[in-house]
Amino acid sequence: MSDMITADLVDLDLAAETKEAAARSLAERMVALGRVTDLNGFLADVAAREAQMPTGLDGGIGIPHCRSEHVTEPTLAFGRPAEGIDFGAPDGPADLIFLIAAPAGADDAHLSILSALARRLMDPDFTAALRAATDPAATASLIGGGTPPEAPAPAVEPEPPAEETPPAAFRIVAVTSCPTGIAHTYMAAEALEQAGQAEGVEVVVEPQGSAGFTRIDPAVIAAADGVIFAHDVPVREKERFAGKPTVDVGVKAGINRPAELIAEVRGKAARGETTAPAGTGSPVDEAGDPGEGYGTKLRKWLMSGVSYMVPFVAAGGLLIALGFAIGGYTIDKAPSVAEHFVWTDSTSWAALLFQVGGLAFSFLVPVLAGYIAYGMADRPGLVPGFVGGSIALTINAGFLGGLAAGLIAGGTVMAIQRVKVPAALRGIMPVVVIPLISSAVVGFLMFLVVGKPIAELQKALTDWLSGLSGTNAIILGVVLGLMMCFDLGGPLNKVAYAFAVGGLANPNDGSLKVMAAVMAAGMVPPLAMALATVVRGGLFTRTERENGKAAWVLGASFITEGAIPFAAADPLRVIPSAMAGGAVTGALSMLFECTLRAPHGGIFVLPLIGNPVLYLIAILAGTAVSAALVILLKGMGGRGDGKNLDGAAAAESGAAPKVPATV
Repeated sequence: MSDMITADLVDLDLAAETKEAAARSLAERMVALGRVTDLNGFLADVAAREAQMPTGLDGGIGIPHCRSEHVTEPTLAFGRPAEGIDFGAPDGPADLIFLIAAPAGADDAHLSILSALARRLMDPDFTAALRAATDPAATASLIGGGTPPEAPAPAVEPEPPAEETPPAAFRIVAVTSCPTGIAHTYMAAEALEQAGQAEGVEVVVEPQGSAGFTRIDPAVIAAADGVIFAHDVPVREKERFAGKPTVDVGVKAGINRPAELIAEVRGKAARGETTAPAGTGSPVDEAGDPGEGYGTKLRKWLMSGVSYMVPFVAAGGLLIALGFAIGGYTIDKAPSVAEHFVWTDSTSWAALLFQVGGLAFSFLVPVLAGYIAYGMADRPGLVPGFVGGSIALTINAGFLGGLAAGLIAGGTVMAIQRVKVPAALRGIMPVVVIPLISSAVVGFLMFLVVGKPIAELQKALTDWLSGLSGTNAIILGVVLGLMMCFDLGGPLNKVAYAFAVGGLANPNDGSLKVMAAVMAAGMVPPLAMALATVVRGGLFTRTERENGKAAWVLGASFITEGAIPFAAADPLRVIPSAMAGGAVTGALSMLFECTLRAPHGGIFVLPLIGNPVLYLIAILAGTAVSAALVILLKGMGGRGDGKNLDGAAAAESGAAPKVPATV
């Protein structure tokens, strides 16, 4: 790891009071060494990762990290502030901060090295040595693989035990994984292994990280007395662990309370509680905080389907839009390119783009249904989910039919999985019995029971969208604009996006208007924050002003998350302001009857927009409203003179900036 961290990347007197300032200070060192090419772009990626899940860990450790296209080589920077900085850890602020920068295509070897660091952070001798270090070069060497100073040996060696300790009677296998697979995955693995040693329990962990994973020997799994899943993404090949007492939690629980998890799985084993044989449950159904309601689980199931659907929507929708842009709106009448294609004819190329895009887009509903079922019941839910989604297309039940099919398929599989079967049948359950029975049930329900009513509802919705005009259209634009800007890329934002994309499955004039309104509103929050930092920079910290520069690009590219750093620092002012601007933009876009055939926003789809000039006016109006409102609210809050921030006066005088407390 010596090539990842040098003395120039170590700051033992880190001058920062917030996690954003700490990340910027350490990132600037990376930029100075040429390891980060775009400071603001990289910091936006760090902030987006931080918004997914806090990176603070027990023991005073903060590990902000991300993959970014702005990183030239895997790099690690270390900072030690005089006062702890809040990274969201349960036990308080962090005084050991590691900024991990991985290239977008980092190779397995480098990620494995970073995982080794994550494991070392669980060693109290290692962290104690870091807190006592006084020389940057020695600190870099220590982090890079050097050995921490050994604690002085006790004056009297303890007597060895009279008898050899018998081997652990209880054996546990575990899987750990996190969204990025760089740090939390391996920290949870180390914590579980250490807790197992302390409890006299044999724990074998399979970290499923970005560097890939090495499967636990099937013989070890077969001999295990219990299973622990500590994960935030689906466990790969989960059926290997079926039929054993299982504890299923998020990855942070594996880091923060490993001993409790071990005790819990031992308790389940003592009570004879085991999972059903064919990969029962799912990371959504069983994982998470205790007491999580089915409303929350339902949202997660639906978002699982949407997340897998989006790449098909983006690829298919953009290809369709390009086909229209090149060949005109009659390109959908062109003959199949398999039968008629002229290499020198632009219309043939437009038809090729349109037809390939149409095929990709035709997977929208089956993929949505399949992965809703997958979120509920893991891999056994895929077959009935895809079958149900295809039936929804066949009977013209559309997007709503896909939602229903996914939920029916997942629920059917979960019900089958709860049936106790003889051990001899367990091997064929996931590949024969469950797909057979669940597909038959889903087919019956979709064709003969719920499919037709949903198809009628879908037709009514399509007709309603097609006839939208006047006040109704404006009201819908306001609602969609509010939803797009409330949580800045979160679940409510995704619901509005999914609603708009669902209309593109059966496009009409109304659904194209909805698509345009959603895309326009999603651009407003980052653009508004960028504008506000230019108009009244004294109301914002130096970090926020720097983030504002990146927000111009992010907003123009339809990356609503570009406003997250501002909302995290001042949610009570920023979020209402963003919602107001989004509502204005959504309403104006519908009023101006703007349309969009591509399931994406940003300036690069401007040629595909109907009434593009009025569309830009709607975006500019919403941006101006949001920027004006956030400036007004910050000014009313006593932040108008910039004296309590690191404003221009402080910068000119050379005084150290003071970052205000967040709301």
